[in-house]
Amino acid sequence: MSQADVYDQAGFGRSVPRGVRPAVVVVDFTYGFSDTQYPTAADMSAQIAATRRVTDAARAKGFPVIYTTIAYHPGELDKLAWLKKAAGMAALVEGTRLVEIDAATGIQQGDALITKKGASAFFGTNLAGLLTSAGVDTVIVTGATTSGCVRATTVDAVQAGFNVLVPRDCCADRAQAPHDANLYDMHQKYADVTDADDIIGWLASVPAKGAAG
Repeated sequence: MSQADVYDQAGFGRSVPRGVRPAVVVVDFTYGFSDTQYPTAADMSAQIAATRRVTDAARAKGFPVIYTTIAYHPGELDKLAWLKKAAGMAALVEGTRLVEIDAATGIQQGDALITKKGASAFFGTNLAGLLTSAGVDTVIVTGATTSGCVRATTVDAVQAGFNVLVPRDCCADRAQAPHDANLYDMHQKYADVTDADDIIGWLASVPAKGAAG
């Protein structure tokens, strides 16, 4: 039996319903992840450009675009368990360039910005409240890294009751193998993994926010 057959027989990989009130969550496309002068970063320029196409399309229809960053107060650095395992993340200190959203993303003044301390954009933040207050039913998750914060955010998004879409060309990682493996697993269990063109085409078909239904 093939791998695809094993997952299908177990009931995984079904299609995610797409609602009418989407939002885009852009996970950690900060200079600390995107500017290769920093050891924590990788070249994410292509994925940032693809994400910008998606966020521009979402804003044009009045749908929320929310960015996240990881930023630590110096007093937290020796107290957080994650930083004992992922010690490189300790460089992401409040007020430094590493925690700023990369300007190439096209972030706008009206976009929300979530500061987080761990992998998931939901854990310990008000993201779920923002999405619920905006009436969001479908979350498009993009960003970095695919195997870390994107995956954690995707899992928590579906557990919070949202339908989740993940455009593969809008997600970046430091290595290809974890990127591919985690996209495969997310597609089987938590989200529809698709691409920017599909998302943009779908956004064009959704009535703009505030349009009469």
